[in-house]
Amino acid sequence: MIFNREDTTTIVLQENTSLKVFLENLKSGYPKIKNDNIIVNLFSFSKLTANDVLEFHELSVAHRKLKKSFVLVTDKVTYEEVPDHIIVVPTIQEARDVIEMEEIERDLDLEEE
Repeated sequence: MIFNREDTTTIVLQENTSLKVFLENLKSGYPKIKNDNIIVNLFSFSKLTANDVLEFHELSVAHRKLKKSFVLVTDKVTYEEVPDHIIVVPTIQEARDVIEMEEIERDLDLEEE
């Protein structure tokens, strides 16, 4: 598992593995990155379905409760195919854009309190 940290965002990827092993490795490495925004790069999976993406649901919800972004990157599944609380985009740049927008939204919410 590769954790590529850039500022407050970590991009996670792993090649040549099954989705199950990827998820296990992500969960075991999660304490190291829990304070970062997370981009999960799923390009190494040639076959990926909406049901596969739902495997990330629990981790996504927990991470977002910590007021951090959790974005999945794949061009095999579209955002229309998954629930609203799972963010799926087709490129790393779009994932960065989503995180930037969410950070602005979080900053605005803090100012209102």
